[in-house]
This record gives sequence, C-alpha cells and structure tokens, in this order.
Amino acid sequence: MKELFDKTKVDFHIIEKNDKGVGYSIRIGMPTFFGWIDNVKIVIDNREINLEHIYNKGDYAYFYTDLFLETKAIYKYYFKFKLNGKDMIYDNNLKLSSNFCVPDWAKGKIMYHIFVDRFNKSSDKQEFEGRKVHKNWNEKMIIGPDENGIWNNDYYGGDLPGIIEKLDYIKSLGVSILYLSPIVYSQSNHRYDTTDYELIDPYLGDFNDLEKLCDEAHKRGIKVIVDAVFNHTGDDSKYFDRYNRFGNGAYNNKNSIYHDFYRYNENNDFEYWWGFKNLPETNCYSEAWKNYICGEDGIIDKWFSHGIDGLRLDVADELSDEYIELIRKAVKRNKEDGLIIGEVWYNPMRMNRHYLESGKGMDSVMNYLLIDALIRYFKYNDDNKLRDVLKQIQEEYPEDTINSLMNFTSTHDISRIINILGSDEFLINGEWSWNVREDNYDYLKKFDMSSEEFDELKNILEAKRQGEITLTDEEYEQGKDMLKRYLYTLIFLPGVVSIFYGDEIGIQGLGNLSNRKSYTWDNIDYELLSFYRELGRIRGREKFLEEANLKIKELDKDKFIFEREKDGEKALIIVNNSENILEGIIPEEYLDYDYYYNSSDSVSSEVDKYSVFVLKKTKRT
Repeated sequence: MKELFDKTKVDFHIIEKNDKGVGYSIRIGMPTFFGWIDNVKIVIDNREINLEHIYNKGDYAYFYTDLFLETKAIYKYYFKFKLNGKDMIYDNNLKLSSNFCVPDWAKGKIMYHIFVDRFNKSSDKQEFEGRKVHKNWNEKMIIGPDENGIWNNDYYGGDLPGIIEKLDYIKSLGVSILYLSPIVYSQSNHRYDTTDYELIDPYLGDFNDLEKLCDEAHKRGIKVIVDAVFNHTGDDSKYFDRYNRFGNGAYNNKNSIYHDFYRYNENNDFEYWWGFKNLPETNCYSEAWKNYICGEDGIIDKWFSHGIDGLRLDVADELSDEYIELIRKAVKRNKEDGLIIGEVWYNPMRMNRHYLESGKGMDSVMNYLLIDALIRYFKYNDDNKLRDVLKQIQEEYPEDTINSLMNFTSTHDISRIINILGSDEFLINGEWSWNVREDNYDYLKKFDMSSEEFDELKNILEAKRQGEITLTDEEYEQGKDMLKRYLYTLIFLPGVVSIFYGDEIGIQGLGNLSNRKSYTWDNIDYELLSFYRELGRIRGREKFLEEANLKIKELDKDKFIFEREKDGEKALIIVNNSENILEGIIPEEYLDYDYYYNSSDSVSSEVDKYSVFVLKKTKRT
C-alpha cells in the first residue's frame, strides 16, 4: 500500500492557541482508487479519535476532526482506517509539535564557540588571587597541576574587549551566533567553577563590556549566548566559601543565607560534582536557589539585561526538569525569542526526561550523538552507527530542534577535530574527550595489559597531558583532507554548524585539556581558513537549508547520499567516502541541475574519491 500512503494528504490547521496549548482542525485526504475507505481515526497521545467524512473531491475522500493538544515539543501519531473492510494503519513516522518553536535566528545558522581566556586579549593582566598569567600569548600552556598542585590556574588574559576587536573576523566566517564559555567571576581559567554570578570575571572586563559586546555583535547580525553553570559552584565562592574568604559561606556556617543553595547526603555532608571537592553541587529543588537564579531580578534577569540572547546549560541532564522549566520561563520573560541549548551527550528523547519533549524546557542540545557517528563514519567507514543515529534524530526529535541542533567541529571537552581525524591515537575509554589526570591511571589498570604496555601507555598519556603530541605534516594534511569532507557534509545537514575557536586555522590539541590552546593569530593555515569561509558563504547563500527536509537516499561504508528540500528548492549531496571515483550515480532528475558545489577541485559531474559533490536545483516556476 506504499502508493496509497505516498499520496495521502495530512493537514493540521491551527484554530486557537494559548499558553496551555493549541487547537487544531485536522484533515486527512486519502485516494479512493484503492477502494472504499471508512472508519478513519487518529491515534495520538494515547487517545483514539474518530474523524468524520466531510466530502469527496476528485479521487480523494476527506475526513475531519478538531483536537486540542497541550504544549509539547513532540507528539507521535498515526491513523487507523478500513480499506474495503480490512483494518489498515497509516504510520509514516508522523510527528507534530504543539506550541513549541525554536527562534528562527537559531535554525541552520553558523555558530562560533569561544573559550574566552584563549581567544584574544585587549590588554595585559596583573596576577591576583594566586592566578598565573602568561606573559607571552604564544607561551606553552600548563596541562595539569601547577607547582602548588592547582589545576587550570594559568591564564592568557583573553577578554570581552578582545572579542569585540575580532567581531569582523568572526563575521567573515558566516557566523550569526556567538557562544561564549562562562564569563562570570570564577576560580579557574575555564570558569565552570563560579565564584560570583553577579560579577563578570575581572580578567574579562565588566557588565559594561558585555553590553558593548552584545551591541556590536547585534550590529553585525550576530546573536550572543553564554554558558550557564547552574549545577555547581566553585568551593572558593561567596556561596560555599571553603576558605572563609568571603565570611558567610555555607561550608563554614550552617546559618549562612546560602546554606540551602547546596545538596547534602544522608550524613548531612556536601555533595560534589563527580566527586570533585572543588565543585559542590547546588540544590535545584531549593526554593532559595531557584529564586536566586530564576526569580524576578535574579541572575538570569541580570544577565539578559545586558543584551545576551540565550543560554547554553552546562550538564543539563543533571538539572531537574522543573528547574529547566523555570530557567525557560526566566529566559522567555526577558526575550520571547531567547534560546536555550543544553549540554547533553546522548539522545535526549531516550533519557526518561522531559527537559526537551515537554516543550517547556530547552530548545535544543549539543549534538554529540551525531558528531560521534560522523567521526566514526569518516575515520572507520562505520555506516551502521551513522544510519542508526540519523534514524533516531529524524524519527524522535522535534523538527525545530533538529534544525537548531549544535553540530560542532570540536568543543572544549573533546580533542580538536584535526587531531581526531589526522591521528590514529584513539582515546582509551572509547570517547573523544579523555581528560588526562592522575586518577585515569586507575581506570587503565582495569584493562588486560602487561606492565610494559601499561608503562608505555602511561608515558603517552603524560605526553598528552603536557600537550607534546602533535600531528606530523603528513598526518596534518591527511586530517585536513578528511576534515573538508566532514565539514562539507555538516554544512548541508540540518542544524547549526558550530566552529570551536581556532579549528578554522588548524589549531591542534589531542585530549582535554590540550584542546584549549591560545589562538595563534601569527600562525594561521590560510588555506583551511579560506575553506571555512567558503562554507560560511554557502550556508548564507542557501537559506532553504535552515529548515529544509532531510531524506536519506543511500548510505553504506563507501558513500552517503542525502537530499535537502523545501518549497521546491532542493539539493542532492553525494559523499564519496572511498578511494574510487563514483560514476553514473547522479539521478536523472538532477541532470539539469542549476549549479553545484564540490569539496574537491574537480569540475566534472563524476564524484571524485574522498570528496563531497552537491547539486542544487532552484524552484521551478
């Protein structure tokens, strides 16, 4: 019955809308040349609802009902009916979002992700609070503890005014979303251990600088989102105050006004994030904590008052659903089109959580799921993983979320993409993040290896920790060739393409923390930079990609062929992941293409080995 289902027409027309949900007029038209159709029902949200036959027109019978659906990011539904008295089901992965939409400015755009301390500095910084400041911007970073045993204590002095100076450069990459790592006062260079949410970190500037950055970015058509770390604070914060530096923290004073900000175990001891004693966990069920962050005149209100456009929620899956809903209310209270992206490493629809599917929480997530699959496809020809992940996303995610997924080159938590693609060093625990710390060695002892193998591996990890492992020239070129294929594929898939600062010029970093080097403004791979800029121009030119449908045509270990289409505009993307030239592979309907894009230098209609070839057809009138 494929032909019947292909020709079936389904229409949801909005007849009312309020804060609780949306009222729809539902109409389905089914071709009658297969026989008599009746007893049509829609099954949605565990409800089975009859549709009334309203009229026949041409070769179609039309059925209708009204239905009110509460706010929810995704509903799965299907139709039941009788065809010539036989029970039938029409279920073509049908899904619908009710009263849930992601801001248009966040769909299909290009994002630039900055680890602020390492991007660009406007002025030299003086040492304070034991912070170590590199005198030379290109000086080797410290990967591991300093002489006092403190991690992440070396600073380069990148700041907000320094970002303002480079906004035109950022715009040249086709960027319209700027994502900043944490910018509030914190105790480490990564700033995921907050000292005071009410202050910008002194090395970065102040709220006037944030306001100026947002103003200047907005003038260039760039939105600004910032990292929001609400799951834990630093232990040397005014809230926890382990060292009694502020005088009224929860650690030393049970009567502290911040006592209820934190989580306690059954022994009334503090809970720490993943056991790190410098990261006490906050209590997202505490009224005091919720009000401080999400309430009127709270932290979110304060940040938005200075011009930001959205938040990236750190470790979002460790925040409660209720807390994320409160964050959403605070964001939307300030900007109706404010954006919320969550750090989630797995399929958010399969985690028994409602922070996305309810439509009352996050808008989208970091797309580690897809990025891992793409990396494995290009490195190891793993088509099974890519096929499964694409199926999960297409069938289970809301459409607006799919179009705003954060599809990145790298992040501050994984190795640089050039190293992943150019090196055969696969990280031991099967992840791309591998944070090299002393306690990882205990993990390695779980593997069946000789003492000699363990010592050799330990030496490799020590070298990684010191940032000493870099690609050979041959490995770098190999990685760059594969990266071009990866990027070309990413630019034509749904979602936001996020560039981690410096990936566009070939900055290296195998492992976390060596992925956070200072931006080498005096050492740029201009050929790679030019390639990134061309991809930015493509995304800017092909506006239909922002919300175009995705259809997988063919996927195996050697080739990946997919189509994007919206309102008559469409493109066929052929990814050749093999050493063979693909001939005679272009469908007849694309032989009269309007123009093409090619990741290689070839100008033929054949698809070169290890390349991506794109055929574009404009809307026919």
